[in-house]
Amino acid sequence: MISIREQDYGLDVALFNEFTLADFKLFEEALIKRAAEIGKPDVLLDLSELKDFTLDMAMEELKFVRAHEDNFGRVAIVVSDMWIRLATRISDMMTHTTQAHFDTVEEAQAWLAKPEVA
Repeated sequence: MISIREQDYGLDVALFNEFTLADFKLFEEALIKRAAEIGKPDVLLDLSELKDFTLDMAMEELKFVRAHEDNFGRVAIVVSDMWIRLATRISDMMTHTTQAHFDTVEEAQAWLAKPEVA
């Protein structure tokens, strides 16, 4: 299940239980829409309640990020599960986006609220 909220900096996205291809399609549409509105949106990905993800979603995520990584800004990731944290770190290595991992949503929002240092 996915929850998407627009913010001044871009999007807050929270994932619960299993992240499916249908959820990813909703995220993809929201990100493309937000990019058209404000340029390069930053994204907060709250994965703290994520329990699993489907393989088709993971493959689609890799294709999308590689095709659109220049269309969004920083990515703040909130994650507690060791295996999901590892998966996000591996994904980090395949992109050129600025990403950071946080323990809480509040820490991630504070990081995104600050202007990016060049």
